Amino acid sequence: MSNHILTISPSPHIYTSSSVKSIMYGVIIALMPALLVSLYYFGLGALAVVLIAVLSCLIFEWLISKYLLKIAPSLTDGSAIITGLLLAFNVPSNLPWWIIVIGSLVSIGIGKMTFGGIGNNPFNPALVGRVFLLISFPVQMTSWPKPMISRLAYTDAITGATPLGALKEGIKNGESMSDVIHNLPSNLEMFLGNMGGSLGEISAIAIIIGGVYMLLRKIITWHIPVSMLVSIFLFSGILYLVNPDVFVNPVFHLVTGGVMLGAVFMATDMVTSPMTKIGMLIFGAGIGIITVIIRDFGAYPEGVSFAILIMNAVVPLLNKIKPKRFGEVKKNG
Repeated sequence: MSNHILTISPSPHIYTSSSVKSIMYGVIIALMPALLVSLYYFGLGALAVVLIAVLSCLIFEWLISKYLLKIAPSLTDGSAIITGLLLAFNVPSNLPWWIIVIGSLVSIGIGKMTFGGIGNNPFNPALVGRVFLLISFPVQMTSWPKPMISRLAYTDAITGATPLGALKEGIKNGESMSDVIHNLPSNLEMFLGNMGGSLGEISAIAIIIGGVYMLLRKIITWHIPVSMLVSIFLFSGILYLVNPDVFVNPVFHLVTGGVMLGAVFMATDMVTSPMTKIGMLIFGAGIGIITVIIRDFGAYPEGVSFAILIMNAVVPLLNKIKPKRFGEVKKNG
């Protein structure tokens, strides 16, 4: 008998004609509409944040691969570029460069390479970096530049509250829901991107365009995005019907914050999401419910990042849900 050690990689174990490289660059192409919209609204700041995040992620992956893990660096597969883009999409456009570099180190070093590199990480690397920065640098991570006003500025941009932040603060101060909503952009304006927030939060339509592209390319399936968005709409809708003076309408939840970015690009990460369709539906629904709970009852105005990371931890359990095999006969007793 051979003494060779059989190494089995983490899921998914699915054969497909698509390569890792083609999938990764497909995701990068899908992110381009949102990137262009963020450049339009935030200008120089958006460009600086994206370049710093992508370059630092590439550098850290190369250094860790070559000198710590002693493996051949795989910078050309596109995964580090995606991590950098998604990290940039989850931070303000005026975030100081050194904080972005720290976020990149945490995303690549802790969120990805600690577990062995691409395909081995249980948590979304960009969200690991984002949450670390939010906890470590709360002031800088919640200072949101106003769109269209400071496009030629970077760290000295004029800042204001996001719609979610303004809503949370207004309700906390005893303002009526109608007064708070009246002072915020309309749902249509927020859907198109005219609101404060991180680079990837500001245009639902751009995210949807990228999502449709990935669906057509079969990079993702509909199960996670749809179940997440439907659960958010239904749960927040029930709360709104119970007390519209305290809880905001469900459409507001869908077009603000990181819901669209999370549903299309973050939760659908094939490494950190379930393999089966039923697991995907439960996974997406769990993210949606946790997001609404954090937004409406928690201290943070936003909850998508935390919700995805929490459900990432549940994925091994969800992968135990196996569909019935074709022709299988249930045994009695």
